[in-house]
Amino acid sequence: MPRMLPPFMLLVLLAGCQSSPSSQASDTDPQADAGSGGADEVSSSIETRGGADMPAEFPTWLARFRRDARAEGISEATLARALDGVRYRPRVIELDRSQPEFVRPIWEYLDTAVSATRVSNGRERLATYRDTAQRMEQRFGVPGEVIVAIWGIESNYGDNCGDFSTLESLATLAYEGRRRDFARGELLAALRILDEGDIAPERMVGSWAGAMGHTQFIPSSFEAYAVDGDGDGRRDIWGSIPDVMASTANYLARANWRQGEPWGVEVRLPEAFDYSQTELATRRASREWAAQGVGSVTGESLPGFESASIIAPAGARGPAFLVGPNYRSILRYNNATSYALAVGTLADRIAGRQGVVQGWPRDEQPLMRRQVRDMQEALNARGFEVGVPDGIMGPNTRRGLRTYQRSIGVTPDGFATLRLLERLQR
Repeated sequence: MPRMLPPFMLLVLLAGCQSSPSSQASDTDPQADAGSGGADEVSSSIETRGGADMPAEFPTWLARFRRDARAEGISEATLARALDGVRYRPRVIELDRSQPEFVRPIWEYLDTAVSATRVSNGRERLATYRDTAQRMEQRFGVPGEVIVAIWGIESNYGDNCGDFSTLESLATLAYEGRRRDFARGELLAALRILDEGDIAPERMVGSWAGAMGHTQFIPSSFEAYAVDGDGDGRRDIWGSIPDVMASTANYLARANWRQGEPWGVEVRLPEAFDYSQTELATRRASREWAAQGVGSVTGESLPGFESASIIAPAGARGPAFLVGPNYRSILRYNNATSYALAVGTLADRIAGRQGVVQGWPRDEQPLMRRQVRDMQEALNARGFEVGVPDGIMGPNTRRGLRTYQRSIGVTPDGFATLRLLERLQR
């Protein structure tokens, strides 16, 4: 985490995304890799990086892509500025093919994503850009603390935007990545952005996977949601904080953000609660949840949601949350429970509201992906059908696990633990 800085230094730092050494890569973005230098180094090295690691067919592929991009309407000037000297990046393919075996438990993710330092820095950023945040809330209906929370989690407030050339990353992925058609489409979108004049090629940097700027838009998302927030005629999510805030707020607004509603609230569940209801697909009005004995941890009335879900990401021994439409809007930004909870709780803390009250089951050992596959195979073998083992804890796996838990007389909360796996394998 960066040290606290005086306000005048913050204004200097926030003029553009900062590159960082690999030891300080984003603590919430597993795709972050900052080992190849800062933005200036990326710019100069595009022309000089050697071809020893470049596949022999890459120049031919790039020439063919360039011809296709020209046919799509990309100007010759943009093609020259963007693609002349673009090199194949072996490191991008290494990262694309690596699938981390270990999955961090949600409490460790939140410990970092909503750390005291990140909360403090978020409050300082919000104070520094209070007027801008208020204008964006008036324009888009999204509170400033939510905008700043996404900013904090996506790039640590601009400190860790990534330092890969977006053009090189996407060209490499389009040539040899796992999702070549997707990367090719994103590379075309990046060229259209350059053609519009929003950013110069040497400043178009981000993560190895092509996410760009302070709040990590992929090029197609930039095209769809980026907004000129400072009135200079360009959409600059790398160097203009008004553009960053406007673009983030516009994304959430277009994802059906509801003005005046919270994302959710932490709740206490009654002792006999049916945990099969803890799925986002199960939606009820707050009054219906209250009729089951669900109550806010603060003792206040539940938010007046007409369509809300209960989630218990660590099972019966962990916190539970009543989440409404705005939580689902955050999921549109990044479809992960841990991410959406981090944004919601960080926004609450930045605004001075309390964080998570109930404790997490920190004594439980999380399952690695291969252990989840082992659990899925064991459940299938015992007749608790969960589908094809894939190492991912989805609704089918949780449903099968709950059925097994019920059969052995433990709370059927669908939370996979090492102890349950060992019992299954016995």
